[in-house]
Amino acid sequence: MRNAGIPTDGLFLNADAGFDCHDFRRKCESVGIIANVDFNNHTKNDEKYLLDTELLSLRYSIELTNAWMDSFRSVLNRFDKTASSWKGWNLLAFHVIFLKHINKFKMSR
Repeated sequence: MRNAGIPTDGLFLNADAGFDCHDFRRKCESVGIIANVDFNNHTKNDEKYLLDTELLSLRYSIELTNAWMDSFRSVLNRFDKTASSWKGWNLLAFHVIFLKHINKFKMSR
């Protein structure tokens, strides 16, 4: 990013517990990136870091939605020859994902 001339001071980075290590956090700090990294239970770390759990849960929801969209990718790639068909297939995939989510929510009550 430095080579491309993109400033990193004040950037916010969300990462899961797999990235929770002292070297990673220190490298982020050295280039001005604020690391919001979930804590790994297996990592012994005496230093205290800030953690925005609400932001991490939002990140998880976005990644889950992206994974669901990837599961529809074979259908999308087969039929998305034009912009309108790409949009239509994505809307259909979003509706199916939403209906699955609503059904799961009803079943949990």
